[in-house]
Amino acid sequence: MKLLAILLILGAITTCERGETPVSDYSSAMNLDTITYNTIYSTYKEPSLQYRRFKHSDVDALIQERKDKAVLKVDPIGKSFEGRAIYELTYGGGDKVVMLWSQMHGDEPTATMALFDLFNFLEGKDDGQDTVRELLKSKLKLHFIPMLNPDGAERFTRRTAQSIDMNRDARAGQTVEGALLKERAKFLKPRYGFNLHDQNIYYNVPETSNPVQISLLAPAYNYEREINTVRGDAMKIIVGMNRLLQQYIPDAVAKYDDAHTPRGFGDNFQSWGASTVLIESGGRKGDTEKQEIRRLNFIIILNALIQIAEGSYGQYEVQDYEKIPFNASQLHDVVIRNLAVKTDSTAYQTDIAIRRGETTVDRDYFVRGRVEDIGDLQESFGYDEIDAKGLQFIPAKVSSMVLDSAAVLSQKDAFDLLKKGIMAVPVKSIGGSRASSLHSLPIHFFTQKQFFPTTSMDLGGTANFYIGDKAGKLYYAVFNGYLIDLSKDINGKLFKSRVH
Repeated sequence: MKLLAILLILGAITTCERGETPVSDYSSAMNLDTITYNTIYSTYKEPSLQYRRFKHSDVDALIQERKDKAVLKVDPIGKSFEGRAIYELTYGGGDKVVMLWSQMHGDEPTATMALFDLFNFLEGKDDGQDTVRELLKSKLKLHFIPMLNPDGAERFTRRTAQSIDMNRDARAGQTVEGALLKERAKFLKPRYGFNLHDQNIYYNVPETSNPVQISLLAPAYNYEREINTVRGDAMKIIVGMNRLLQQYIPDAVAKYDDAHTPRGFGDNFQSWGASTVLIESGGRKGDTEKQEIRRLNFIIILNALIQIAEGSYGQYEVQDYEKIPFNASQLHDVVIRNLAVKTDSTAYQTDIAIRRGETTVDRDYFVRGRVEDIGDLQESFGYDEIDAKGLQFIPAKVSSMVLDSAAVLSQKDAFDLLKKGIMAVPVKSIGGSRASSLHSLPIHFFTQKQFFPTTSMDLGGTANFYIGDKAGKLYYAVFNGYLIDLSKDINGKLFKSRVH
């Protein structure tokens, strides 16, 4: 059923007062077909935000454009610790007040991108979706704070410039940004709240290898995790979100840990009378910049706002929220099973788990792979997995030739060296700028410092070695935590590394 046709009957929908559970026979938002949502998203996706490490200046420029269009009201509501402007954008004049805030952790930008997609949609017209906008405008008063921690975003770090976790500052208000959010909540008295975050990419759906792409939660307002009308309504909204998500990402949705956190904003918003939904953007293989998960954020937020405006989320049952599994934490970037490892004194067969950590360099980053776990890992999973039974650990070699710089090697040249067992090449210089030390080739470069390949399997140690047979034939390279099948073309795949 098409979105416009579904919403023609919305004039009869009853407005829900604070604290009431809406009763409605409408199921229109639940039944919106995914094709319509996909079309809306592709039409209104903000093209200037394609990578996670955007800055306050990027967001500021997009917010200034909103002033000219005059559809969303733009207000500077305060400044960060280091003086960067924090904005609130308002849409609609309805009775149901909704607050949505994103990027209180500076390195969690996925939903921020989705909010700017939503702003573009709200500013659209004559596209067959004006009935949706009229519904939202007439029933809701939406207050958006798209980047609450601009100082953290500037560095792509979780905490504020004061090194405080803002999401643990709802009680004390020791950060200027947290105090600002608390003040806005007390002033606006929202009936609904959306707390928008990113979680680490290593959560999986329990007993499966599926990464959790979206994690949801109705935070607990007390230690007993009681369910009152306010929290129950948040649970029902989440049930509607999950039903839609299952059409996009079946078996890739979970609940975030619901232990009560008295310092947390979600928990406090719930206690202040706002039915609060936490959305955590997780991981998806091949979606490094989280553009697909951004799309899911846009769709489920728009869907939830429609259902709040209609009151149609009242059709759902709290029991269905309880059926959503909690996050498990058994996922790694690479899991190698049954690998034979031989040292000077002993030989053994074991499983290896590897993770890659990111280090930000301005708007880019490099990774450093490390051995995360060793042993019986039957219950662990990897984005990439191999069974290495019959194969063994083989140390990497270092090239004897010295290059002028990394720029002289093509990706094919680097891959050819890798296939020969060479994982590192010395270079005379890294180039003229810090950024030039970053590269995307499947080879390590080093200058003054000697490069040391992985010679033993050590917990927390480097992940630069080969997997091959007893005759020395190489089947796989584990390069900086990336698993590379040496029998296949890498087809332009990028590896985030740097010159050492």
